[in-house]
Amino acid sequence: MTLETSVLIVGGGGAGLTASMLLSTLNIDHILVSALPHTSRLPKAHVLNQRSLEIFEEIGVAERVLQRSTPAENMKATAWYAGISGSHDGYGRRLGRIEVWGGGYTDPDFIAASPFRTANLPQVRLEPLLKQRAEELNRDIRFGHEVKSYEQDADGVTATVLVRETGETYSVRAKYLLGCDGGRTIGNAAGLKLEGQTNLMRMVSTHLTYDFSKYLQDEDVLLRWLVNPDFGGSLASGVLVPMGPDHWGTRSEEWVFHLQFAFDDEGAFDDAKVLDRMRKASGIPDFAPKIHYISRWTMEGVLADKFHSGRVFLVGDAAHRHPPTGGLGLNSAVHDAYNLCWKLAAVLRGKAGTGLLDTYGAERRPVDGANIEAAVNSAFNHFRIDQALSMSPEKTPEQNWEEVRPLWEDRPGSAAKRHALNSAIVSQTMEFRHHNVEFGYTYASDAVVDDGSPAYVPLDNVRIYQPSTKPGHPLPHAWVERQGERIALNTLVHGGKFVLIAGEGGQPWVDAARKLKEQLGVDLVAVRVGILDGDYVDARCAWTKQREFGPEGAVLVRPDRYIGFRSAGSVKNHEDVLESALRQILHTAS
Repeated sequence: MTLETSVLIVGGGGAGLTASMLLSTLNIDHILVSALPHTSRLPKAHVLNQRSLEIFEEIGVAERVLQRSTPAENMKATAWYAGISGSHDGYGRRLGRIEVWGGGYTDPDFIAASPFRTANLPQVRLEPLLKQRAEELNRDIRFGHEVKSYEQDADGVTATVLVRETGETYSVRAKYLLGCDGGRTIGNAAGLKLEGQTNLMRMVSTHLTYDFSKYLQDEDVLLRWLVNPDFGGSLASGVLVPMGPDHWGTRSEEWVFHLQFAFDDEGAFDDAKVLDRMRKASGIPDFAPKIHYISRWTMEGVLADKFHSGRVFLVGDAAHRHPPTGGLGLNSAVHDAYNLCWKLAAVLRGKAGTGLLDTYGAERRPVDGANIEAAVNSAFNHFRIDQALSMSPEKTPEQNWEEVRPLWEDRPGSAAKRHALNSAIVSQTMEFRHHNVEFGYTYASDAVVDDGSPAYVPLDNVRIYQPSTKPGHPLPHAWVERQGERIALNTLVHGGKFVLIAGEGGQPWVDAARKLKEQLGVDLVAVRVGILDGDYVDARCAWTKQREFGPEGAVLVRPDRYIGFRSAGSVKNHEDVLESALRQILHTAS
């Protein structure tokens, strides 16, 4: 039996399921196969950033995610503690804290950037929601079906699929194949190689149930860094992350306890020794949790040398793998799919040239590479906090406690110690406030029409997102109104639409766009937005403040919410200029 489809998606994790939902909303037929019979059973990849929530809204799953996510009031901060509980009077003391990812949607920059807050939902609970929605949109979601081999030619890809439960095989003939399999088979078979830093750290993550509520403080803390002076500080450190599912904060029923081991420490593979390390990090001598699963993994930062070969494209972990610091891995996968799927749809419908598909790697590979660099740097920057605490396994427990006691007792040198630790913790905003990395990344490719404006130089490459309408930048968020109803301006792209946004005096741009929509068959919406006049009115003035062009100017927004073209003002022939921009973006001949 041979099945025929436009796109074969291999892998049923966050990348594959997101790609499936996006292709469904774009009315592109496809089949998803996953070798596993179920979604992920690991509580990893829990942070979902604002851009991902915007994408989830477009495919109809954001509300479900937010309903299950950590409440905003329980994910405002991260903090460092001297263990959790024990005989010493310093146990459980908070040593320092910092806001995380918008402070529960209280940071004005995060509020101004998006209608969505950062969410927190572990993959073990997220993926069933994504699978449910993918199946609502497309019935051809096949778990327990494994691609054993594939071949591609000039016209498509033919894959042999094994039904693991029965041992039967069948073939799928697709025009394109998306490798969303975490790098297990598809990339290797296409000759695509992952390159970069491997064996950065050996990690052990334990998913457990335990009632910590009698020990913990700070209901608004999401991530708890445990540094225990009795056992040398960082060597016995652990990270405690709540997993819900029904309560959060200190009353979370389930948790993940992350531990770092030296590469030559065989204790990482001994469950009893892992439990002992958790006791040491927490300081709870009789710590006896219910353990669901212990996973061992190696932290790495690797990037594929190319993101596609012929008709085979890599998405998510198949193309890049990150340290978990900053929560960039799953989010990058979602953003990969969002960049690629509208381009595939345009090519499959005959509205774009195949050259548009080359811009997927040209745009996403530098961004994903920057994400890996940011995650690696954030992981190693934690050692700066260790240095500020001044604890060491070479020191006695008493000496280590004396190193941190000035943080809560007034002693000579207390002020200097507190400020040094505070400065070290604030430096970790590179992980917990990396707004320009997670939201403000930019694209440069043939699918972006350069307007000749000066190169963008951010105030801070990592921490500060500055909205701009320069081509290659994400469309700035703004609430606009029509007939008394308020919408987020960037939702006009929903369904894979191009959107032309003109100023109050930009009716010639709107007229040109409407003509080109008919002539070129491009799904294109054209509107004027202004404070006092327009198809939408800028009641909060946010759009006018950020648009960077005059009343007679306009921007053309791609279906992935990125600015593809901008004109600061009027031109001689609006239709010719706009047609040229559309044809460049879509790689179609005039």
